[in-house]
Amino acid sequence: MHIDLTGKTAIVTGSTRGIGHAIAAGLARTGADVVITGRKQDDVDRALASLRSAAPGARVRGVAADLGSAEGFRVLTAAEPQADILVNNVGIFAVQPFAEIPDEEWTRFFEVNVMSGVRASRAYLPGMQRKNWGRIVFISSESGLNIPADMIHYGFTKTGNLAISRGLAKSLAGTGITVNAVLPGPTLSEGVQDMLGSGGDRAAAEKLANEFVREHRSSSILQRVATTEEVANMVVYACSMQASATTGAALRVDGGIVESIA
Repeated sequence: MHIDLTGKTAIVTGSTRGIGHAIAAGLARTGADVVITGRKQDDVDRALASLRSAAPGARVRGVAADLGSAEGFRVLTAAEPQADILVNNVGIFAVQPFAEIPDEEWTRFFEVNVMSGVRASRAYLPGMQRKNWGRIVFISSESGLNIPADMIHYGFTKTGNLAISRGLAKSLAGTGITVNAVLPGPTLSEGVQDMLGSGGDRAAAEKLANEFVREHRSSSILQRVATTEEVANMVVYACSMQASATTGAALRVDGGIVESIA
């Protein structure tokens, strides 16, 4: 299958590293004009350099903005007023006992993980509707279905992503705009490596992550973590012309962790 998105503008939020960065690279290789975002200009600049190295000739640019706030979206939309493809990837996670999560942390997770996708979709949807073509993808998680006991606030926001993506897809019935959610399982991103305390040693981090999967996500059929590129492959497909009949879906890249057929 050859995916060609030449002439399309794709915005990937939270894409200076990790899954978002892999998605941006995947879209850049299809010929799309890719816009990445990050909170700090230095991070954006480094990520752009990395993308240009990974995909020579790629048409990529970036915006530094904190998308955990409405003000951050004013910065983004002023710089990039339209998009054909929107990947709502920006998100945060943390392990924390329920009784120790203060109100402010619940609010922060909601603003970053949920409202960022709401604001971005609301901002870029009118342009897609004028063209009667568009792709919106929410990066949810298998944790949105299997709520982790030690990350309840995170799981709650990822369930929210599923509800919003399904409802938004239904509201666009009969149009050329699709809305889907992608549900990664444990993935060897930089954030996970940091959480595992591997000291930047990727091989050590992968070993620890695979042990975590086998011990704490024992229903995994894959029995290992996914790579960021494996998650990105699903997202790039969902953004493609070829995925025109896929909408309102929860597309799993969870290695079979979720114990259900449908």
